[in-house]
Amino acid sequence: MYNVSDTIVAVSSPGSGRRVIIRISGPQAFKATGQIFEEAIPRKGNIIVPGFIIIDKDLKIDAALYVFQAPNSYTGEDIIEIHLDSNQALTEAILGRLLTNGLRPAEPGEFTARAYLHGKIDLTQAEAVNEVITCSARLQLSAAQQLLKGKLATMTDNIRLTLLDVLGAIEVELDFSTEDIELVSPKDSIERLETVKKQLQKLLAGSISYESVIDLPAVGIAGAPNAGKSTLTNKLLGRERSIVAEQPRTTRDVLTGILTLQHCRCVLFDCAGLIPEPKGIIDELAQQAAVEALNNAAIVVFCVDLSKKTADQWTVDINLRELIKPNAVIAVATKSDLVADDLLPRRVEQLNVLFKSGVFAISARTDAGLEGLRQKIDAGLIRFATGKASDSAMPTFTEASSSHVALTARHKSAVTEAIENIEQAIGELEQDNGEIAAMMLRAAIGSVSLIQQQHLDEQILERIFSRFCIGK
Repeated sequence: MYNVSDTIVAVSSPGSGRRVIIRISGPQAFKATGQIFEEAIPRKGNIIVPGFIIIDKDLKIDAALYVFQAPNSYTGEDIIEIHLDSNQALTEAILGRLLTNGLRPAEPGEFTARAYLHGKIDLTQAEAVNEVITCSARLQLSAAQQLLKGKLATMTDNIRLTLLDVLGAIEVELDFSTEDIELVSPKDSIERLETVKKQLQKLLAGSISYESVIDLPAVGIAGAPNAGKSTLTNKLLGRERSIVAEQPRTTRDVLTGILTLQHCRCVLFDCAGLIPEPKGIIDELAQQAAVEALNNAAIVVFCVDLSKKTADQWTVDINLRELIKPNAVIAVATKSDLVADDLLPRRVEQLNVLFKSGVFAISARTDAGLEGLRQKIDAGLIRFATGKASDSAMPTFTEASSSHVALTARHKSAVTEAIENIEQAIGELEQDNGEIAAMMLRAAIGSVSLIQQQHLDEQILERIFSRFCIGK
């Protein structure tokens, strides 16, 4: 585990810029920095000190020290940050001098680990720091910020206190059942536990899964050959990712690109056109790869050629739609520019009836409907991240950012265990088994406490902070 008695140093700024931040934390921060900084470093709270870093006797460069004196710092220790315009060679020279002055390189996540170990942040906030650093989209950033604000810790604190109250009431009942005192009835305890269980279930159901936004969700483009999938893919990505040709079945592999939307990013992929009866091993393998990819996607945009002459020609599209069972589907009627304006509403209505769902008319050639499609994909990905199943349940971005808490896999496991233990406690109270109910409540309290409290072994803490980058 981390040794918090020594002083650590690391570059805390991105490697791509000229502006470099070298962060130092620990009891020797002032002494070690003073040996390479030309000006005196006063100990009078949190200040900025301009001056020069001495590289060697012939070279010194402008720098500013951002000084944070313990305990009023991120880690709770003395912190000094060296801010300067530098290059890799100069940065390595400065680090070399600091290391010879008794400092050691920081491990991944060690600055945040020290903040946690010194009680500056709780474990849920520490995990949120890494998610803020690594996030790639507004939805993910918003989820991380809610965790960083301590919203999850506040919710679980209140739940834990309620469980402790109920446990105390049950234990009083067990200890003083023969005494002439007013006791809390099992019915009242059950009602409070039911309320807590619903709160935990709501937390679990309304959470944003980090796993679903850290690993970019996939959106697949599907449909019959020559339904306009490749043209649509290229238009959404803004570049020629898929081969476009009049000849059907020119896409034989799964082709991907990153699609950036208003609130999030996703992997957009175009695969081989689905066909009713694959002919030969090549077609079978292509179809198998396409179906597997589409079934694993967060959303499938299913394309139907609106320009087909008769409704009978859409029978093939309906049968192909049955081949895949994705999480969510957005049905789009492509090539709307090839249909006369006066016929367009009737054609779309025909597809609505045939597919038993709303069909969205678009044209990848004229851009008609494409902005609306992007918005539908964006909204669908928010539903996917928050676990909502329908449009009516889908929150707006503002609602998602203000009312939904992000849970990691570790959080979800603890909440699920707590719900199970509470359910068992309720069942035991209904059978008048107070002692067993108390035991199950202690287990539930332990599960809730694991979300943020410090009673975790060193291996678990090391796994949590090892996901961080060095310097954070």
